[in-house]
Amino acid sequence: MESLTLTKEWDKTFPESEKVIHDKVMFVNRYGITLAADLYVPKEAVHKLSAIAVCGPFGAVKEQASGLYAQTLAERGFLTIAFDPSFTGESGGQPRYVASPDINTEDFCAAVDYLSTRDDVDPERIGILGICGWGGMAINAAAIDTRIKATVASTMYDMSRVNANGYFDAANSAEARHELRCQLNAQRTEDYRKGSYALAGGLPDEVPEDAPQFLKDYFAYYKTERGYHPRSLNSNGGWNKTSVLSFLNMPILTYADEIRNAVLLIHGEKAHSRYFSEDTYKKLKGENKELMIIPGANHTDLYDNFDKIPFDKIEAFYREYLK
Repeated sequence: MESLTLTKEWDKTFPESEKVIHDKVMFVNRYGITLAADLYVPKEAVHKLSAIAVCGPFGAVKEQASGLYAQTLAERGFLTIAFDPSFTGESGGQPRYVASPDINTEDFCAAVDYLSTRDDVDPERIGILGICGWGGMAINAAAIDTRIKATVASTMYDMSRVNANGYFDAANSAEARHELRCQLNAQRTEDYRKGSYALAGGLPDEVPEDAPQFLKDYFAYYKTERGYHPRSLNSNGGWNKTSVLSFLNMPILTYADEIRNAVLLIHGEKAHSRYFSEDTYKKLKGENKELMIIPGANHTDLYDNFDKIPFDKIEAFYREYLK
């Protein structure tokens, strides 16, 4: 296992709960990358628990929204982990700030490996929860990993689709994709020549008045005290620019229609990305699939807004299907 240096002090964007025990853990995925996670266990738990692995949003770290979801669900009786994906945050992997539809789907499966072998977890009662870009990864993982009994995708993105087609499919053409491939492959040459990697996708230090509303929403979360974290790629710099290439070439959700276990999709009524959840829901089959639209909520409301995140519904969903 790769040696990682994990932060000991509480450095989350949300307050520590007195209802759970918090610890740092590590596990290894099938690519040999060591992942760092925050473990949350309900106090006074005395039997094998249902467990949930949480990750996301894309470009965020476990000290932000995923940790908030994990801690809140632990307060409600589940053993949970919030993990940093490969190449990100406190997790291992080189080069840094790279993303991959294959490796990041494997990250969820590796989290299930870890949870399945804990003495305090019932391996037949494991679920996952993905937020934003990791909502799509969670659905992708559910399509391949039959150990996952219940999946929640909150305010999900299909990262393959948005990178290949643009927002709202506005650049969905072979010519547009070819031009993007040319730009990104030229960037690869430049990166190799310089010996460093160009970053993209981060937020500017200021947002102009005429910026799209979703950009203002992201800025209000990642660049202010509300959700800023120094290890978050969305707060600082962004992803390795050429990571987009792997998403252009490897679509996720191809076999979403074959998922047999339970899936709950949650999205805000006012979220610019709502169409990802709605279109994914149309692919799903079976009576154990559900789409929930939150009235009045935008995309980032489902990161940390307790008045908008339907934790009662999420808890009820997991209790129904992790039993």
